[in-house]
Amino acid sequence: MRLEPVVSPSALASILYPAGAILVTVVIASLLVLVAGASPFTVFGLVLKGAAGSQFALMETLTRATPLIFTGLAVAVAFRARLWNIGAEAQLYAGAIITVVLGTGALPLPAVVLLPLMIAAAILAGAMLLAGPAVLKIRFGVDEVVTTLLINFIMVLFVSMLLEGVLKDPMGLGWPQSQKLIADARLPRIVTGRRLHYGFVLAILSAVVVWIVMKKTTLGFEMRAVGHNPEAARFAGIPVNRVLMKTALFSGGLAALAGFSEVAGLKGNLTLDLSPGYGYSGIVVAMLALLNPLGVVVSAIFVAGIFVGADAMSRAAGVPSYIADVMVALALLTMVVAIMLTRYRVRWR
Repeated sequence: MRLEPVVSPSALASILYPAGAILVTVVIASLLVLVAGASPFTVFGLVLKGAAGSQFALMETLTRATPLIFTGLAVAVAFRARLWNIGAEAQLYAGAIITVVLGTGALPLPAVVLLPLMIAAAILAGAMLLAGPAVLKIRFGVDEVVTTLLINFIMVLFVSMLLEGVLKDPMGLGWPQSQKLIADARLPRIVTGRRLHYGFVLAILSAVVVWIVMKKTTLGFEMRAVGHNPEAARFAGIPVNRVLMKTALFSGGLAALAGFSEVAGLKGNLTLDLSPGYGYSGIVVAMLALLNPLGVVVSAIFVAGIFVGADAMSRAAGVPSYIADVMVALALLTMVVAIMLTRYRVRWR
């Protein structure tokens, strides 16, 4: 068996293979549900109801989707230029740290000034954090997969040190958490009494901006060219190293906005468990969206709905909520295979 590149993938294949990947995921997940002793129709119905069966459920799904949109966009931007950013988790925490430093009263400014300043500072923090691995890749050929992955662990330990030290809330009864943000540093809620905040609106606007940059600007064209073939792009006069650095700054800043939105919009302070793996889940979101910025929004809502719905389903049907993690992992694996089959033709000898 060998793989032959497909010069021009058909539009039909680009639709059928991803659809088939989702179908395979559902079939395998159904088998696992049967092994757990429940009916797949009942379980999937409960998941759907728990994710979008009421206003409360829908608001929770969109709230969970907000950081996934940011991290999914960060991964989609980086992967499009073949910059393998696995460090969105670290960049998320970098944005959260800056949000806490500026939002706990250090700058006595009105919300109309403070919030944009916090957003800009968070973007800068995330961009600078990814700039280091980008420089190592460009100048010394160091694999960015390794460096960005290791930075995730370093950042978690750094946050733990801060929460036990300079950022620890003296009124927190010993819990490792930061002080609460002041009122002017908080994002307002979209619906009164619900947790959905204007970070979701910021995420949607970010997806639109990324789509415009990728499709309508010179930078987007250069990023796609470098991603397809860096040597050909260099031969055509595109400054490949400069494009990679711009991509790193763009990607890191987007991931940091996830940390800003979680602290300023939802949590109100920084804790070590701020992210249950949003940075890693962003890879799944981006791959399910086929690296399309607008598709990232749909993919993030889909993944968030699985997690939120699985929690409700677990309580009602007695099936472990870990089935959601299995479904997301299966979706990623099958989608990777679908992308491969779209771009390559299998030849048997």
